[in-house]
Formats: sequence, structure tokens, C-alpha cells
Amino acid sequence: MGLAAAHLGLGSSAQAAPAAAPEAEQPLPAVSPPPQTIDRSGADAPVTGRVIVVADDRTDPAALRHLKSELRRHGADNVDVVPPGARTTPGLLTLRLGPADRTDIAAQLGSVKAPDRPEAYALRVAVRGASKQAALGGADAAGQFYAVQTLRQLFVRASDGWRISGVHVSDHPAMPLRGTIEGFYGLPWTPAERLDQMDFYGDIKANTYVYAPKDDPYHRDKWREPYPADKLAELGRLVGRADANHVRFTFAVSPGGSICYSDPSDRAALKEKLQALYDKGVRAFSVPLDDISYTKWNCDGDRTAYGEPGRAAAAKAQVDLLNDVQRNFVATHDGTQPLQMVPTEYGDLTDTAYKQTMRATLDPAVVVMWTGTDVVPPAITNEQADAASELFGRKVFVWDNYPVNDFGRTSGRLLLAPYDKREAGLSEHLSGIVANPMNQPYASKVAVFGAASFGWNDRAYDADTNWPRALTYLAGGDRKAAEALRVFADLEHLAPTFGETPWQEQAPELAARLTRYWTQWKAGDRTEALADLRTYAVRIADAPERIRGGAVQEGFVTDAKPWLDATDLWGDATVHMVDALAARVDGDADRSQKLQAASRTLQEQAAGVRVDPPRNSWGAAPVKVGDGVLDAFLVQADVMLDLWDSVGGGENLALTGKASASSVEGDLDRLAARFVNDGSLGTRWASGYSDDAWVQIELAAPTKVVAVTLAWESACASQYRIETSEDGVHWTTAATRTPTACGNDVIRLTGEQPVNHVRMQGVKRSTTWGYSIYEMGVYGAPAGN
Repeated sequence: MGLAAAHLGLGSSAQAAPAAAPEAEQPLPAVSPPPQTIDRSGADAPVTGRVIVVADDRTDPAALRHLKSELRRHGADNVDVVPPGARTTPGLLTLRLGPADRTDIAAQLGSVKAPDRPEAYALRVAVRGASKQAALGGADAAGQFYAVQTLRQLFVRASDGWRISGVHVSDHPAMPLRGTIEGFYGLPWTPAERLDQMDFYGDIKANTYVYAPKDDPYHRDKWREPYPADKLAELGRLVGRADANHVRFTFAVSPGGSICYSDPSDRAALKEKLQALYDKGVRAFSVPLDDISYTKWNCDGDRTAYGEPGRAAAAKAQVDLLNDVQRNFVATHDGTQPLQMVPTEYGDLTDTAYKQTMRATLDPAVVVMWTGTDVVPPAITNEQADAASELFGRKVFVWDNYPVNDFGRTSGRLLLAPYDKREAGLSEHLSGIVANPMNQPYASKVAVFGAASFGWNDRAYDADTNWPRALTYLAGGDRKAAEALRVFADLEHLAPTFGETPWQEQAPELAARLTRYWTQWKAGDRTEALADLRTYAVRIADAPERIRGGAVQEGFVTDAKPWLDATDLWGDATVHMVDALAARVDGDADRSQKLQAASRTLQEQAAGVRVDPPRNSWGAAPVKVGDGVLDAFLVQADVMLDLWDSVGGGENLALTGKASASSVEGDLDRLAARFVNDGSLGTRWASGYSDDAWVQIELAAPTKVVAVTLAWESACASQYRIETSEDGVHWTTAATRTPTACGNDVIRLTGEQPVNHVRMQGVKRSTTWGYSIYEMGVYGAPAGN
């Protein structure tokens, strides 16, 4: 167990309670995942210099090892392990670890029972006079291990050393399968990163890891070929680490791109691949058949065996293969869990010939994975889960594509928002949930921490409570580092889908503060507004240094490096801009201009920070930090300073204008021109598929335009012009841009002559699609001001 397993990591950094409060009235430390029941049972038990642990051959070795480590970490100089029935010294802290039905543990637990369910446990801490006792009883070995993981979070610091909170706990997981699937495209995790993940999963009571990296050639393209000896040995070490943390290592092999389903030699090759991993200790297997075509066969034999390619034929072939693996490999290998599979139709609720064939003929033991109502669903409800289960004829196992960042809309992003919008009660409708993480393993821990908590106790899960606990975990319990992480994570909060609208918004905390700022500003409370905003701007600027200060897990700092670099610059740019506004309020125009210029320089530097070399499939890209919120404020503040003496300076005049365009993609109303100036980043305009497409704003009044902003979707321009016109007929080129990536563009203009129309005139598209813009902003001074 590394730094991630420190007691403080799960939000249990309890400070000494006020001396006046009796122990029985002190709040209990936060425990994640939240137990099914946890209550105070009495006084806290002091950790003595010498501690007795009562264990026998039925005690889980991993649980015992972790328990001894935590006791030493919290003040025990000596930990003596003795068998049940051995004489113990009165006054010493004594802990009993093993099966819940062991006589001495059952007696100490008393009325506290371990539920009769897999991975369940009971825990009781009791102090009676000089006696200081704790009992940790599991329904199985995993239950013992999880009892220790809960105890780890119950240590509290007191004036005389460490104590264990006096509690009784009865707990079990709500879902049988909880964890992750390494199923992303792009650079796979390294062996060291995977080993760290196994320790992390043990900490958060996640019991499942599916090995399915798309860019492992032996997983997909070279599935017939055996792993080289060194790679096989590497996987064997990973299986061992998973076992030590009670994590079920699930080996996935994805043959669908080239397999001949009817060919006995291909089936034999698949089973040989599985056998090699079985020999390394793997007891769970998956055959994903996602992201493949089912409108063609890979061999003529399949056409003969299953008919012309199509949905029903594809399902028939896949079922034939899967049933063979389940019945003739899985069922014949001792200790092996039921086969898992990912269907080709994995992200919808449409009944088709494919699904009909699957539910009618697939062996009922096979576990079917499902991603929700889309590849990246904005939510998962109980009703949807029931519908999916009905379609496949069994409870589905959710492959949750969050926080994965391997698709176009995630370019340049870390996804650090909490795990959210999965309905309480899903444990009654699913066989489990695994999160598909990012290429950045340590940064993924924020969301995976939440997914594991939800899987353990979905009815008690609260995203707003879980998120800071996850950040505290990454910060090793350091309060200031955790606060810095929260500021940083807010700037990386946007969670895209494959559709138009993100399912989590960008920078909600900063956005709320900016809303309050502008409200105060317009009410005339400018000094107070600037003071409040500057405090938070400094927190943004200081966050990267605090995060790099040593408390936060080193791997997270490495994962987040380009985003931290950019945040450093964006934070300084914001502080300078706020100070420029304050100087202008104070009447110091010269100082204001210098600060404004410095902010512009910092913004340019921040916009130039790139993820390079990239781990992600989207390649080198500009990093996104608070985009659409932080940069929008800076543009508005900058324009306000330029137009300080003008009426309406700093207002986005596009919002009161009328939008029109040369074309709309597919004539779809949801992509109409009016959405380019509706003030929402959740809507957009999209053009037809031509380089010369345009979109324009007719302003409400003649205006000297000094800036135009474009918030591009992933279908952006590689070259475009900003044009202006007085009459909407005769146009003048005001600026030409050749951006290297899609993002937020700020185009500054001279504003010499008043105009009535502003246009984005496309020159060349960066994709085969049309142009797509979330928002177009226009800033300037109405003529006559």
C-alpha cells in the first residue's frame, strides 16, 4: 500500500474535537464508500504502544497485512499477532480479525452482524473500563479486507495520540461488480500505473478491473498471437497485485475485427489465449465485440454457416462463439467466473434482430455489458436499466464511459467532475458498474473514487459530498492541497457527450462567482465585487504551486502537468485583469493599461500551452482550462477597459442582434443560425458542407466593433475571415485567422468605423463536416459614444 492508502486519504483527517465535547457526541469521521449502517457505539479506543491482533489461518492475509500497517502508522510501536484463546494483556488495544462466525469475533461483535452476502463484514469498537477491543468479522475473505479498509478511516487524532472511533458497522456492497475497465483508445497505462491502480481499488472497495486497452495489439489486432513471455509475466504480476487487493482481474480479448466465427482453428486460438492467462491466475474473462462491423463477414465460411451478413446473422455467429467459450472453456475451468461480453449494439434501447437473437439464444450465464442510452450517456436511470435488461434477457453490467477522454469532444481536456447523474436504486437493476477511465490514470481517480462509492452504496451516494472526499484522497488528507485541487478541478469540470450538450458544465463554481461579480458590479458595488473576485483569482493562480507542493500524489501532478502549467498562466492573467479593473475604478488609467497589457500577454501564453507529447488518441492539442467561463470573463473585462467611457462597454452585443447564415446542416432546426448568439454553450450553429459557408450577426445599432469571439465546436475552420459591413451587402475584411486547433478564438479589431453587420466567413474547413460554432460574441461601442 502506497501513499494512496494513507488513513487521511479518504477524507478521515479528523482533527481533535473540542475538549468540552464528550466522545460519544463527537461526529464520526467520514467513511468512503458510505457503509450501509454505521453508528457510534461508545467511547473511542486509544491506540496503545503495543497492540494485540488475534488471528488464525482463516484470517485473510491481505487484511492482516493492511491492519498491521495501519496500526503502526497510527502509533503502535509493536503489533503482536496471537491465535484465538491466547492470553492477552489487560489495558492493551486488542483487535480480532477473521471470519464473522469465529467464536471470539462473534462474541465481541455481539448484536452487530455481518450480512449474509458476499464481501460483507461487521465491525465493532468498544471500550469498557481498561478493556479496549475491536472486532472485524467478514462474511468471506474480501469482507475481512473491507472491514480493515473501513477501520483505516476511523483513526482520529487526540491530544494523547491516536484513537479509533467507537463505532459499530454492518456493511455490504450493493452491486456485485464495481471498478474499472481499461477500455480506452490511445496510449495504454504502464505496468507501474496499473499496479498503483490495484492498490487504489483496494482502498475504495472496488473489486473489478477489466483489462481491455484498445491499443494493446495482442488484445485486438493480434488476438490470435500469444503474448510474448515478458508481457505475459508482466500481466502475471498485475494479477498477483489485483488478488492482494481483492480485485478480480478480468482479461478481455477482442477478436471481432478479424475472427472467422465458424473456423475451429480461430476458436482454438481464442481458447489458447484465455488458457495462457488462466495459467497466470486469471479467473474472469471477457470477449468484447464492440466497435466492429456486422455488415460483412471476415471469411466465406461464416456466410455459409450463418447466412448473409446482417444483424440477426451477426448475433447468431457471436452467440455461437460465446456459448462455446462459456460452456467449453469457462465451465470446465475451476474457479472461473461467468464469461462477460460487450455486444456490438451496446449503447441504445432499440429492439433489433440482433438483440432478439441475443436474448433468445445466448447462454444465460454470460454477462452482457451496456454503456447506457448512448456511448457517453448524460444519465442512467432505473427505467433505462430495466429496459436494457429486458432487451438482453438478463441484468446488464454497465460499462460507464466516464471519465474516458479518448473521443474528439474531449480533445485537450482532463475530466475532473464528480461521478454523477446515475440514479439511486440502480443496484437493484444492474449486475454492476465499471468506469472507463482516462489515459491519465491518476487524474481518473477523482471519478473512479465516486463510481466505486456509488457501486458500493448507491442509495447513500451524493456527488457533492463524494467529490471533495475524492480530492482529499488525492491530497493525502492535506486540507490546503485538497482545496487547491478543488479550485483546479472546477476548471476541468466540463464533461462532454457524443452529442451537442455536455452532461456536466464547465467551471460551475467560477461561473457562480462571476455571476455574483457582475451583479455586484452593475449594482455599483464595484470595490467589493473586485475584492471578492480577486480573492478567488489568487486561489486559481496559487493552485498549481500548492498541488505541486508534495502532498498530492505525484502521478496526478504528472498527469495534469500541461493543465497545471496553463492554469498558472490563466490565474495570473485573471489577477492582472482584476487589478487592471480596480486601477481604472481608482482613476489610475496608466497603471490599468499596463496591467491589462500584462494580462493579454499571459492569456496568449496560456492559450499556447499544449498537451505534447500526448497520451490520448486526439494527439497534441491546446489544453482547455475553464473554457467558455474564464476566457469569456477576460474578454469581457478587457473590452470593458477599452471602452471604459462608452455606454454599454463590455457587453456582448451579439445577444441583442439577429443571426443568419448561408446554410444549416441538413436544414436541422436544432442547428439553426439563431443558436450562435443565444448565450448558451449547450447549443450551436452548424453549416452545410462547403468551405465558403458563413454566419453573421446584424447588430441592434451601428457599433464600433473592437472584438469578436468564436467558440468553435470540433468542426472548426482551418482558415476564416471576420468581415464587417454597414449595409449587409458590401463587406470589408477586418481580420483573417488560421487557427491550428478548435477552441475559443478572440479576434481584436480596430473599431474605427461603425458597422451594422459582423460575419464569420469560412475559407477552409478543418474537417469534412461543415463549420460548427457554439457562440459568436461581438463587443464594441455603439456609434456616438
